[in-house]
Amino acid sequence: MRRFRKTFIRAGLEALYLSGAHVWLRPMFSGVGAIYTLHHVRPPRGADFQPNCHLEVTPDFLREMLAHLRDNDIEIITLDEMHHRLVERNFARRFACFTFDDGYRDNRDFALPVMREFGAPFTIYVTSDFASGRGRLWWVALERVVAKAEMIEVQIGGLALRLDASSPAAKCVTFQRLHDWLRSLPGEHDVQREISALCARHEIDETSICPELCMSWDELRALAAEPLVSIGAHSISHCNLAKQTEETARVEIADSRARIEAELQRPVLHMAYPYGDRAAAGQREFVLAAACGFKTAVTTRPGMIFAESAEHLTALSRVSLNGHYQDARVLPVLTSGAATAMWNGFRRIDAA
Repeated sequence: MRRFRKTFIRAGLEALYLSGAHVWLRPMFSGVGAIYTLHHVRPPRGADFQPNCHLEVTPDFLREMLAHLRDNDIEIITLDEMHHRLVERNFARRFACFTFDDGYRDNRDFALPVMREFGAPFTIYVTSDFASGRGRLWWVALERVVAKAEMIEVQIGGLALRLDASSPAAKCVTFQRLHDWLRSLPGEHDVQREISALCARHEIDETSICPELCMSWDELRALAAEPLVSIGAHSISHCNLAKQTEETARVEIADSRARIEAELQRPVLHMAYPYGDRAAAGQREFVLAAACGFKTAVTTRPGMIFAESAEHLTALSRVSLNGHYQDARVLPVLTSGAATAMWNGFRRIDAA
């Protein structure tokens, strides 16, 4: 199913480009700007099995995107400036904001040099447990388990299963099944219990992943001093907020901000919901983010920013720069708003 979805999206993007439909949809759906979502920026890896590759783009693709925006007179601005323009209804020039989720070290090592080339500001949304070195990046741990295994034994829904992981294709199927199962579990403790059991069974050190991939507080302090860099909040533990009690969700939102401000001695006024889709962030979370004092909060619901977005500042949509679609032909389609318009059934705002 996921492979079909990826093929369908790629075909849709190519059809919009080749038909020129994105050109005539642009006036209606490009909006006043866009917030772009990234996670990893790093050189391509050579492994056949990379189930999380949608979360990474190459420095060259990021450079192509920035050049495309510059060539089309789209201004790259900070989230503070975006907030100001939405509130003041100053839409004289289209804008773009760049956001990087989680706080990966490659954002500093590979994204920052490219952003400097263009004088482009960006925000890194930090998960405070990741910066402390004690977070659990379960999706990376799962990738490493499946990469190492030939067969995985697991109980799902009371059934004992033996899942094939003997080839790259089989690994992809098994990873997706396990990933979807873990995301469906009722709580973060359930996810952690199951992924820890898988890691123990297959001798994967899950505790080493966070310090290996994520910046520490010391590294973030140095990075935050960069003129182009702003730091936002991304919860304490990267949990699914919608599955938490209201009090736990409030603590995850408010205390992540407090921890980052205490460590970096800088105000934190913007946040991103972990996962950010409909299953992870809804009206309750939007209200909590506003009550905790954030100027803006972003989802991963696909969409451009419109003038009407000013009424939903803690439920803002973003446009993903997805590692599956690193093709220069995609860029004018993404910036036209045509792709997200079709995905949303031609609704401009998705904040319900």
